[in-house]
Amino acid sequence: MQNLRTIVGACFTAALLAACGAGNASLSGLESGAVATSHTFYAQGNVGPDVPVQFVYVTNQNSDNVSGYSINFVNGALTPVPGSPFATGGQPWDVAVDPAGKFAYVADLGVHTGMSGYVSAYKINATNGKLTSVAGSPFPAGQGPITIAINPTGTFAYVTNVWDNTISGYAINAGTGALTAIPGSPFAAGPDPRGIVVDLTGQFVYVTNLHSDLASTISGYSINPANGALTQIAGSPWAAGSGPIWVALNHTNSFLYATDFSSNNVYGYTINAVTGALTQISGSPWTAGTEPVGVALKGKFAFVADQNPHSTGAVSAYTINSATGALTPVVGSPFATGTETVDVAVSPAGKFVYATNQYSANVSAFSINPVSGALTPVPGSPFTAGTDPIGIATCKITVGKCKPPTL
Repeated sequence: MQNLRTIVGACFTAALLAACGAGNASLSGLESGAVATSHTFYAQGNVGPDVPVQFVYVTNQNSDNVSGYSINFVNGALTPVPGSPFATGGQPWDVAVDPAGKFAYVADLGVHTGMSGYVSAYKINATNGKLTSVAGSPFPAGQGPITIAINPTGTFAYVTNVWDNTISGYAINAGTGALTAIPGSPFAAGPDPRGIVVDLTGQFVYVTNLHSDLASTISGYSINPANGALTQIAGSPWAAGSGPIWVALNHTNSFLYATDFSSNNVYGYTINAVTGALTQISGSPWTAGTEPVGVALKGKFAFVADQNPHSTGAVSAYTINSATGALTPVVGSPFATGTETVDVAVSPAGKFVYATNQYSANVSAFSINPVSGALTPVPGSPFTAGTDPIGIATCKITVGKCKPPTL
């Protein structure tokens, strides 16, 4: 079994190193508080008022499936959707929902089934959240696909491949959800590319490069709006501590945050809106828990999954200074979760936080205090998942589509 330390921590020991290796979208239509993270992207345009029908999808690495849940709109409790869990390729890691709200995509590492790596694609039933495989799925990726991001218009998808140091790029068929490699794919990345995010204008892609024996960095790319091809931004890559993993953007597209798995920190950067270049924020990095991985933002709050290997994990919560991007811990943070917490997501209505716990095989759920950002466990938490849950994404039904959150 390849657990998170085998993959995410693969650059910290020699033995584990052997195992690893369409036009610009406008921000004006996004609801206040919308963010992008390394494992999902958000729809262009308002998605309307919050409605009760919301879903959560969780990848289960070592049971080779995705668990689907409906969210209780009042208290945040999770209930499995019909047919859950849904089969994937070998060792699914990350999951993302397309901005149009029709399809979900899963990065399949593919190790213990003999696959070289794939992306599984599903159509989302907007009534009950059930997933059905897209014709032609799974679609070939590089060696070790681990995280996935989709651009704001839902035309292109990008996947990091940790073992061949590349990024696979795809055009998305709006009608069928099928993926087709874009010109020039795969694109060169830094050593051990992990987290990936597309900015809210659809102009830039950012990727964390973990390798601790070399310089750990964040690479930036511009997106060709016609065909989705990537070109490295001038000045890229930028220094990013000693073990950057997941990455997220704030709702104004002005700040980028990356968790550092090795130094137990969160790094923050300002984004040049014209060039896409990154500049480290004054005071960055900020202290996180032990081995932070996933990160999700909601308006003025940031939430980080602290793995704390082989022990009780946590979610660290921060307030974001809207002028400078600086992070300040929320009173009471960190908030205890299950064993080895890996990823974190915010509900579509922005009321709840969900965190995957790899070794306790469940999902912790919390309500968010809208004033302070403090977290309180919801009734029934944690909720059972498959074996080794890793990635997580949410969506809500809006005009017959299950759209990712504008957080």
